[in-house]
Amino acid sequence: MRELRKTFGKVKAVDGVSFEIEKGEMFGLLGPNGAGKTTTIRMLTGIFDPDSGVIEVDGKDMAKHKLGSKARMGIIPEIGNVYPDLTARQNLELFAQFYGIGKEERKARADRMLGDLGLKDRADDMLRGFSKGMKQRVSIGCAMVHEPDILFLDEPTEGLDVQSRRLIVDKVKELNAKGSTVLLTTHNIEEARRLCQRVCIINKGKVVAIDSPERLRSTFTEVQSVEVSFDRKVGCDLFQEKCVASATEYGDKVRIYTNDPDAVIDYLVRLKHERGLKIVSLQVLGPTLEDVFVKLTEGSR
Repeated sequence: MRELRKTFGKVKAVDGVSFEIEKGEMFGLLGPNGAGKTTTIRMLTGIFDPDSGVIEVDGKDMAKHKLGSKARMGIIPEIGNVYPDLTARQNLELFAQFYGIGKEERKARADRMLGDLGLKDRADDMLRGFSKGMKQRVSIGCAMVHEPDILFLDEPTEGLDVQSRRLIVDKVKELNAKGSTVLLTTHNIEEARRLCQRVCIINKGKVVAIDSPERLRSTFTEVQSVEVSFDRKVGCDLFQEKCVASATEYGDKVRIYTNDPDAVIDYLVRLKHERGLKIVSLQVLGPTLEDVFVKLTEGSR
């Protein structure tokens, strides 16, 4: 996709976004609320037409080959698109039918998907009585029942229970391992770090960074931290030295952000003697992907 733009009234939802996704790649699209992630997904899947810019699928202009491009896609929107008055099995078979899969094969695929997603015992129950997590499992199954070449997931695990999240992630990884391309939008930075080969961070409709999680982390060496715990609880207001940019409590530990870890360690040793504290644990940490995300999008709200 090149130079995609989409405006709603006076709001530039997407403002010149460009990136390429390799075949078979797991690609993450990250950004704060209102950054343009969902609008970008909706243009890539043909729900919205861009005001300007080009989307290509395997070198073909999607505007000229929309039906063919969409037939190769599976889409899991932020709000599920399944039918509440149909059973789980009926939903799966219906979506398989949409993609032209024959009767016997769609029954076989529905059965297989129900087993993979832990839904066999609820296969013939209407979705109206399902929990959010179970509905999302069915939504995932419907998007994957035709084994798409490209899978789009918009916040697929948001607000789900641990079991549903794991089942969904495992199923997506399985499809990706077979060669399907996956584009994932998520607020779960750790999930993106674990799953994606590359991530694109967008803010206010523009791309601010795109690379592998590890390379993004390595470019932000100034975002370092020292994590310390003492033999008794201390508050963040204790850390007021010039070498301390900020401090945050994590359970019984305090993480101190700095561009000079050595100076912070010297300060902590001095503090230990002055306050009669015992250092239980101490480690220097590089920037996390979440640190990079916050740094690149700070001031967005």
